[in-house]
Amino acid sequence: MTTDHPDQEQHQDQEQHQDQEQHPGQGQHRDRNQGREQHRFHLPSGSAARGAYAVDIDPEGAGWDRSALRVLELEPGGVHPLVTGDSEWIVLPLAGGCTVRIAGETFELRGRESVFSGVSDFAYVPRGARAEISSGAGGRFALAGAKCERRLPARYGPAPEVPVELRGSGTCSRQVNNFAAAGTFDCDRLIAVEVITPGGNWSSYPPHKHDEHVPGEECELEEIYYFEVQDGGLGYHRVSPSRDGGTDVLAEVRGGDVVLIPDGWHGPSIAPPGRTLYYLNVMAGPGEERAWLIRDHPDHRWIRDTWPDQPIDARLPLYTAHPSPGPEVTP
Repeated sequence: MTTDHPDQEQHQDQEQHQDQEQHPGQGQHRDRNQGREQHRFHLPSGSAARGAYAVDIDPEGAGWDRSALRVLELEPGGVHPLVTGDSEWIVLPLAGGCTVRIAGETFELRGRESVFSGVSDFAYVPRGARAEISSGAGGRFALAGAKCERRLPARYGPAPEVPVELRGSGTCSRQVNNFAAAGTFDCDRLIAVEVITPGGNWSSYPPHKHDEHVPGEECELEEIYYFEVQDGGLGYHRVSPSRDGGTDVLAEVRGGDVVLIPDGWHGPSIAPPGRTLYYLNVMAGPGEERAWLIRDHPDHRWIRDTWPDQPIDARLPLYTAHPSPGPEVTP
């Protein structure tokens, strides 16, 4: 009987390791490719910051044509200029209130304590404009944007007029604040909503997509998810490929994280037990009609058939639109 010398065994292990590095198997290629996908499409808090913006995503940086998101953080007494260029923007308070001045008009946004405390009012700022955002007490403000063609008038969006929808049922129950959904607030290209998912529930479920134009069934929309988690913690978000080489992401998301969705089946978004998950969706696309048309993943669409037999989660609505003194607008 012969026994390999320990040095020989070590040498064989090293050769095998070197061979794996030089000639990785398909599994290793897949892991490395998925790692690159994660880095490109999941942007942890702080990784997309620039200047005054805690998040600054423009179409060029995202690698697509229209959708944009900025999260502006202002210290008490802070003032920030906004030049809209070829995009339309909505200023949405996430925490705190602000004043938006544009073309001789002033919109006082009451805002809210946090995204978990109430619906917020907002201001629409058109393309080709110069605006100023200021806040006496300071705060955090989302700027949801989209490249567009039409120049619409600047407007105020009152909180009481934001439709609050309860979607799904059972453990798929979630709340949708449709402040700039298609059909609820007039924009040229921009579509934006907020989604609130109670702890332990799944939203963006069943997985769905909107990455191709199918008349009457599906429209092409680029989408941004911006996340916050009540009282800290984490959630999970999945994007699976709808085509060869498509977007493939499984992200552990925390407050301030962003996921970009140029294509693919997206969902679920999973809220951790005991923690409410919030995300802001920003969408825009090339279609002539501003619409949100989706197709469910064929392996998961059956879940919708179970909803009528289950009650909506009793924790919802987390809140409804509250009375507001209305905009203070000066000519």
